[in-house]
This record gives sequence, structure tokens and C-alpha cells, in this order.
Amino acid sequence: MLRTPSWATASLLAVAISLAGCGEDKESTAPQQAAAPQTATQPESAPAQPAGINEEAAAAVVNHYADLALAVFSDAHAAGVKLQEAVDALLANPTEETLVAAREAWLASRVPYMQTEVFRFGNPVVDDWEGQLNAWPLDEGLIDYVAEDYQHGLGNPGATANIIANEKIQVGEDVIDVTEITGEKLASLNELAGSEANVATGYHAIEFLLWGQDLNGTGPGAGERPATDYVEGDGCTGGHCDRRRAYLKAVTDLLVSDLHEMVGQWQPDQPENYRASLVAESAENGLRKMLFGMGSLSLGELAGERMKVALEANSTEDEHDCFSDNTHNSHFYNAKGIRNVYLGEYQRIDGTTLTGPSLSSLVQEQKPDVDTVLRERLQATEASMQVLVDSANNGQAFDQLIAADNAEGQEKVRAAIGALVEQTAAIEQAAAALGIANLNPDTADHEF
Repeated sequence: MLRTPSWATASLLAVAISLAGCGEDKESTAPQQAAAPQTATQPESAPAQPAGINEEAAAAVVNHYADLALAVFSDAHAAGVKLQEAVDALLANPTEETLVAAREAWLASRVPYMQTEVFRFGNPVVDDWEGQLNAWPLDEGLIDYVAEDYQHGLGNPGATANIIANEKIQVGEDVIDVTEITGEKLASLNELAGSEANVATGYHAIEFLLWGQDLNGTGPGAGERPATDYVEGDGCTGGHCDRRRAYLKAVTDLLVSDLHEMVGQWQPDQPENYRASLVAESAENGLRKMLFGMGSLSLGELAGERMKVALEANSTEDEHDCFSDNTHNSHFYNAKGIRNVYLGEYQRIDGTTLTGPSLSSLVQEQKPDVDTVLRERLQATEASMQVLVDSANNGQAFDQLIAADNAEGQEKVRAAIGALVEQTAAIEQAAAALGIANLNPDTADHEF
């Protein structure tokens, strides 16, 4: 799910442009307090209409952007297939070893996927599709058993429906037949009864099914679902193992199918797909989409929805990968995706690196100082995200950093938010250097 902010840097405007799309994210119900942004010296604004931008060079940058999208979505699909294979192995032989292997495949699948999210903003084909794959946070009681003291979203009639335990679920006055668990049926239950907390499909539904609830609060540890929850017949724990098996299979297969669909949207020489429409637009429109996507993920989504909301509420329910405690990696690779687009490079899961014409090269030609500042900001953001990764690797994950009594941990998160805010200001300066005024990155109504 998404959320988004606005901040006090003079170069930014307050209203997000119509390209923004955050349908799968939930809006925060908590009051937002302005975090103190780090002050940075900004380069002078570029002229509104800089001379010398070559249309052919700009078109090459947009075309390479499409190549980057194709590569990263292809990797996400390939990693999804590996996850599918690991899930099939778990279901064929439910042991702690096969469960751990499936979890590791899920974690690996997040690496390329989180680098795709920079393509959401400004590209409706991605944003309209993304909610079925990455909607969060979710009321997991819709899917399976939960602890007795489970705190679900207020006013959500589907919060404890438990599809796995019931062939029919009642939501308000409606009775829904879920006897047959299929990807199509599960997808139809997303946002059931109008609640964005009802998430039945995607990475986080799979995550919950592999880890179970994380009942450790802001203490160490992730979910601890036993492999016996997938045993057929005697030895089944958690009840209804046959339906849980069917659910995990259906939701994983749907994920792979959805990823395959998006790969098709970015293939070259396909006159009816999204890539064809993108490259047919003016190069200026393509550059705007690239920069808008970078700024909106940087500011509203990552700094705001995924970090600021959880930090200010000290809420483990609002951390991104809450069942697996993988949030630090998801944040890191979101930031990596922004860097990929600006530099025109992406390291693929096979270890090779795709490079090509970049926004950086265009900005360098117009305003070398602006390019230098943005590169520095991207490096600073990556360093701040690495602090979160190192902390998790040393035993203190994101949910522990945001604990109300962890001042040192909270400061690490604030530093990352501050780096993202300054990075977004530099992205706007880069847009101005290319003659793109009023970029207005999506703020998700947050203030920084």
C-alpha cells in the first residue's frame, strides 16, 4: 500500500501531478508530524528552457529506461519462478528444510521486485497492476489463523474472516463462497468490503503463509510458522492444512502469472503494449515520467509511507515486510531502483550489468553541478540505507529500530528519511536542468 508527504524545501511545490498513482497503499490515520529535514545547499535552478538538449539523445534515454524496466521485471519474474519451485517443493515434502528454502526464495525474489517500484509512478500500467502484488499492510486474519490478541484494522468486516478455515465467509450481510481456492477467486477478494486492509494476494500474503505472524513486537525475531502447517493428514498443525496448501499454491502461481504479464508490457517491437505507447510520446514526457517516478518513490512512498509512518507511530504493523523482518532490504532495494534509473544501469540477478544512455548524462551536459549534487545525494541515501541493513545483520531489525524507547535506532531511520528528502530536492533540480518545471513528486500528503 502507499502513503505520501510534502516538505518545506523551497524548490518543491505542494500539489502532486495527475501522473501520481497510489491505489494499493493505505492512507495513514495517524496525525503526521513534520520531521526536521536536513538542510542542504542546493545548486542554482536551471533555466526553464535550457538550450542544447538533443531530442535524439533524450529519446535514447527513454528507450533505455524501457530496457531497464524489461530487465528488472524479467528478473522479478525469474525470481518468482524460483519461489514457485520452492513452494512446490515445500508442498511435496513439508519439512523445516523445505520451509526454510521457500523462505529464502521469497527473500531472493524481493531483491529485483523492489527495484521495479520506481517504474510505478508515472506509468499507469504498472501502478494499476502493482496493488495485486505488493499491497500492504494487511489484516492477515482474512487469510488464516491469528493470535487471540490480534489487533486488526478498526471497522474492517473481513479482518477475521479466515478464508483457509471456512468455505464460506460472511462479510457484513454478504456471504461469499470460497470453497474453491483459485488465484482468480483470491484476487477478487482484494479490498473486500471496501477495506484496503483486506489483501488476499501478492508477496505479503505469501510472506504471511511462509512465516506466520511476527508476535515479537519491537523485540527480536520474525514469524515462526511451523512446516507442519502444510502436512497432509496426520501431523497437520493449525488446522485445514489442505486449504492452506491450496491457498499457498494458488497465490504463488498468480504472482508468477502477474509478473509474466508485466514483462510483456515492456518487450520491444510489440505495437500494442505499454512500451510502444511510451516511446511514441515526446521524449520530454518520457523524461518527466522517469524523474517523477524517482521523486515520488523517494519522497512520498519510501520516506513517507514506508518509513515515516512506522517511525512516528512506533508501529510494527506499518513496517513493509513485517512477517519476515526483511524491511531493511526492501527499503535498500527501493532506493537502489531510484539510482538505477538516474544512472541508466542495473545489476541483474545473474551478475551482469545493463548500462546505457542515462538521465545523468543529459543533466551533466546542461548543468554539471546539478548532476554532481544528485549523484552525491544518491550515494548518501544508499549509505543511510546500508546502515539499516547492517543494523539488521547485527541483530537489530527495522521493527526494533522504531521502538519508542530506542532513540539511537530511531535516529538511524530519521537519517535515512532525511537523505531521501534531500535526494528528492536534487531530483527536482535535475528536472529543472532539463527544462522540466513543476515536477511535483507525489508526497502522499506527508510533510517533512
